[in-house]
Amino acid sequence: MAARWSSENVVVEFRDSQATAMSVDCLGQHAVLSGRRFLYIVSLDAPFEGHRKISRQSKWDIGAVQWNPHDSFAHYFAASSNQRVDLYKWKDGSGEVSTTLQGHTRVISDLDWAVFESDLLVTSSVDTYIYIWDIKDTRKPTVALSAVAGASQVKWNKKNANCLATSHDGDVRIWDKRKPSTAVEYLAAHLSKIHGLDWHPDSEHILATSSQDNSVKFWDYRQPRKYLNILPCQVPVWKARYTPFSNGLVTVMVPQLRRENSLLLWNVFDLNTPVHTFVGHDDVVLEFQWRKQKEGSKDYQLVTWSRDQTLRMWRVDSQMQRLCANDILDGVDEFIESIALLPEPEKTLHTQDTDHQHNSSHGEEEVLKEDPPSSLLEEKKSEQLGLPQTLQQEFSLINVQIRNVNVEMDAADRSCTVSVHCSNHRVKMLVKFPAQYPNHAAPSFQFINPTTITSTMKAKLLKILKDTSLQKVKRNQSCLEPCLRQLVSCLESFVNQEDSASSNPFALPNSVTPPLPTFARVTTAYGSYQDANIPFPRTSGARFCGAGILR
Repeated sequence: MAARWSSENVVVEFRDSQATAMSVDCLGQHAVLSGRRFLYIVSLDAPFEGHRKISRQSKWDIGAVQWNPHDSFAHYFAASSNQRVDLYKWKDGSGEVSTTLQGHTRVISDLDWAVFESDLLVTSSVDTYIYIWDIKDTRKPTVALSAVAGASQVKWNKKNANCLATSHDGDVRIWDKRKPSTAVEYLAAHLSKIHGLDWHPDSEHILATSSQDNSVKFWDYRQPRKYLNILPCQVPVWKARYTPFSNGLVTVMVPQLRRENSLLLWNVFDLNTPVHTFVGHDDVVLEFQWRKQKEGSKDYQLVTWSRDQTLRMWRVDSQMQRLCANDILDGVDEFIESIALLPEPEKTLHTQDTDHQHNSSHGEEEVLKEDPPSSLLEEKKSEQLGLPQTLQQEFSLINVQIRNVNVEMDAADRSCTVSVHCSNHRVKMLVKFPAQYPNHAAPSFQFINPTTITSTMKAKLLKILKDTSLQKVKRNQSCLEPCLRQLVSCLESFVNQEDSASSNPFALPNSVTPPLPTFARVTTAYGSYQDANIPFPRTSGARFCGAGILR
């Protein structure tokens, strides 16, 4: 179950707006809410002090709206309505339509401003065409991409200026705008309609797709036949987008009951359970976007618009961001680089009056100058990366929402008691931390009553926990939370093997699948155990032919 943190910072109601789309500008100053009769411009710095309206005359709702992402064009935003796109200019508290793009013959499904070129806008439509427009010349599109089926989503690549992706029902096409005649790659991504596309912010080949088939899939389009990882859900996924920090993902579900919480934050390296649930909206979230960070602030703000007609701004602090990190030393490369930039120790100048003091402490000073103790280096490393420097800090930062786990921590005694429930089994374990931990000193693990698993299973779990802890402390990393996750994962694996063996009375006694390896779960960019769920191909068989002969 996800952690339920403190509620949002700001809630603003727009009960009569009937807005169906929302967008936040690249400066983090304004949000636009798009209704049928008005466009509402909300100041995010002072959302309670009123808002401005731009009237519009149309019988069609706005399907998509987006501000230009470039600072020099931050006062422009585009809004699609039926077969046209209106470009609005907002300046000095007033807005107006500056120009209109007309070219599609069916409803426009999506639009997206180019990441690298401020003048380019791409639109997708049910008419099977994807148009790239240059707003300096709006008479016709500069590039036309033609697909067999209509496109529901279109997104520019965040690292490659020429690459974009479109979704067509359950398929994805990757395009190069310099080669508009045909798509450069094709992904048969889902069995149902794709509702959302998002490119990875740091890799030009990775993207995430969310679908009506109750899943989010992660792809490297250079390997289109197999997804990298999958997030299975119980309900359709409306949107899934990467966070601007760490390795996070925000999803919007389509719950069966409107009052169910549908806005979740995940760590893409651990998709077993969300790290946070945003609780507050009374209906489905229609749109969410990140606000630009304020200068000097480490916090992020997530702006959401819901069918309950409320605009909410959620504070995502550094503690929540840390839950999306791949490892507790995420960012160690930056630390290694920073070590090279550290200034050399200052040389102390001694006068003749202090010669006797200098002689008495000369040996210690030289040792410190030439070879600082490793403990000082570790302390410097921890300070720079914001890591736990004491066992008490590690206990305070640990995620206690791991499923089926209860942890009782005693920092004074340097120990903790872990209780895990899985099916009909119960495990209780005492973990003790030596004084040198985590500097090349691993904790000890001891099973205590009541523990109901077999001695064989105990031995296997102890080996896995020792291996996991040793891998961490060899790099002076805290290991409690990784050990807890390994404990739960392996225990569930053992229990599932027992259940499958007991449900099949014809299974051979030694046919139980060996436990999964204990090395790191991620074998590709986001992949879990590679090929773990792919059945072995059939290599032999027999069949009766029409003459009754077995071949």
